[in-house]
Amino acid sequence: MREAPWMLVTHHQGDVSKAEVGVRAAGVIRRAPDEIAGRTMLEVLGEWDTLAPTLRALDPERLDPVPGAALAAPLLYPRKVLCAGANYYAHLAEMGVARPEGSVEPYFFFKPPTTSVIGPDEAIVLPARAGRKIDWEVELGAVIGRRCADVPVERAYEVVAGWTIVNDVSSRDLLERPDAVAPPFGHDWVLAKAGDTFCPLGPGIVPSWMITEPQAVALRLSVNGVVKQDSSTTDMVTPIDRLIAAASAAVTLEPGDVIATGTPAGVGFPRGDFLAPGDETVAEIDGLGALRNPVTEREDVS
Repeated sequence: MREAPWMLVTHHQGDVSKAEVGVRAAGVIRRAPDEIAGRTMLEVLGEWDTLAPTLRALDPERLDPVPGAALAAPLLYPRKVLCAGANYYAHLAEMGVARPEGSVEPYFFFKPPTTSVIGPDEAIVLPARAGRKIDWEVELGAVIGRRCADVPVERAYEVVAGWTIVNDVSSRDLLERPDAVAPPFGHDWVLAKAGDTFCPLGPGIVPSWMITEPQAVALRLSVNGVVKQDSSTTDMVTPIDRLIAAASAAVTLEPGDVIATGTPAGVGFPRGDFLAPGDETVAEIDGLGALRNPVTEREDVS
């Protein structure tokens, strides 16, 4: 799928503790313009309204390439990763859930940013557990650029600084708790969703004005070159603006928060198809590029 003319990225030259914001255009990582050079992505997002006019006028060809630059996750780290569950009609159908009628109040869960978020080409590490069922979920991520609460639906897009790709990796074998102390605790969203490395993010952040209709973008995920998910955000149950408004009513949103907007049909669970060591996932969204991640065993990582 196509990539935007440029995107903001976080890069380093071998020492991730010295990572800073930069610009990627046509596959080349370039130094940030003077106004944001040397800053982190969180710092840039914290001044988004002030810096946006400079970024709108940015010409990446005028920026110097960074020798030996490597990408990190664009946000090190989001303050919150808030994920919408069960938000595509075809995904509900493949999971055996009846199509809801009328509007639906969204369901959210959190991923712990500092341990779940990884960047492009970093490994999704499979837990050393018998019977594991680790699944993939490509999602459009809205990156917040303004501290806000109780945002009206009609103003929801105003708080979005940009867009990124999220892979909501999931442990399907841990969601249901047969040993639950009571029925309300029969599903464990922390065990199912919050695993280390279970939130690949990137490759960068595409400014909001470059995606003219986020509610009609194509998204796809492949494993080892085989397409598993191939859909569009038009299939969402709750549209993006209502998701953002609902999230802001539940918690105060801050610059650098990421709202993952749900995944389409094509996950592995209904077919018993799960990630294995040696696999590679490629999550793609039109306009945002591709997010690649190898899959490895925990003991393979030092």
